[in-house]
Amino acid sequence: MTDPGLLDRVRRRLAADGTDVSPARIAAAVRAECGGRPVEGGLAVLTRLQDDLLGAGPLAPLLRDPRVTDVLVNAADEVWVDRGAGLQPAGVTFADDAEVRALVGRLLLPSGRRLDAASPWVDARLPDGTRLHAVLPPISTRGTCVSLRTLSRQRFTLDQLTAGGSVSPAVAATLAAAVTARLAVLVSGGTGTGKTTMLACLLGLVDPIDRVVVVEDAAELRPACAHLVTLEARPPNVDGAGEVTLRDLVRQAMRMRPDRLVVGEVRGAEVVEMLAALNTGHEGGMSTVHANAAADVPARLEALAATAGLDRAALHSQLAAALDLVVHLRRGADGVRRVSELAVVVRRDDGRVAVTPALTTTTDGDRAGPGWARLRERLTHRGVDLPAVLPS
Repeated sequence: MTDPGLLDRVRRRLAADGTDVSPARIAAAVRAECGGRPVEGGLAVLTRLQDDLLGAGPLAPLLRDPRVTDVLVNAADEVWVDRGAGLQPAGVTFADDAEVRALVGRLLLPSGRRLDAASPWVDARLPDGTRLHAVLPPISTRGTCVSLRTLSRQRFTLDQLTAGGSVSPAVAATLAAAVTARLAVLVSGGTGTGKTTMLACLLGLVDPIDRVVVVEDAAELRPACAHLVTLEARPPNVDGAGEVTLRDLVRQAMRMRPDRLVVGEVRGAEVVEMLAALNTGHEGGMSTVHANAAADVPARLEALAATAGLDRAALHSQLAAALDLVVHLRRGADGVRRVSELAVVVRRDDGRVAVTPALTTTTDGDRAGPGWARLRERLTHRGVDLPAVLPS
């Protein structure tokens, strides 16, 4: 049990010292308070103080848990955590809103961002890759609201996802064939459905000789690629200068001789450059997008393309030529993220694009849809055959 009195004395000593706090200064302060004697639970004391003075405070144990994907602070007395099975109360509280706000300020220091009355919300990436979003009151009516999304520490393979129930054997075989055939793949789904995990898994199947250039808003992908180049966007500094957008990076990536161009997530005008790249010989490109269903993907991309001034007809024309397969994920009531549908992109007689189900996974098993024959045809055209055990 950590002695609260010792913790308070060390904090006061560090505050009175007036120098920058560091792990070495904390250790020296602990030794001084104990007269050089060994400290009972010394490691726990140092860890607690480093968390409080340099790290995530009471949230630090949650962020160290490898199962945790999200930590959400709704108010000083309400913290939720997702350990892979849905959100649950974390059993952690803060003394008051000032402590929550101080924590956010401390976490933002390495990024050079700020959270104050002039900037009442902030997006930032912490040094360990964790994504932080925070909103100040009165915009957040109950107090400072904080959302933390951790960076996955584990690389999943397709076999592991299949064993865990996220992917059926038929879907796994089809995805592997799609990557081998260099189909252009878009992974869709809602927030927290595992889109980034699935994209990294698919990239792990890429031929080692392929040069993969990944463009991301925040570096989250950790694919097991032999020849990998990663580019990360950059927000503007406090003076509003120095911004590097995904759109800028997609243009640069096209000049870097990629065999496969990957955009971690399409969320704005960069959809135009991505589609242009896929229409200029960059086969096998991949990306993710937020969408409620595979059938909603064209409408979602229409909305994003409109931000770049691309009209509906032009978007559908490029989409029909650029995209082959949509992989849609859902999160079940049991908290498990699953591939629920594979769908092919088909151009209709009116020139518009439709997403047609090819393989749907339900609790009763896999079911071939109207797009299954077209998907097999595309794979066969590129010299890749699917096992006969799959739906005909």
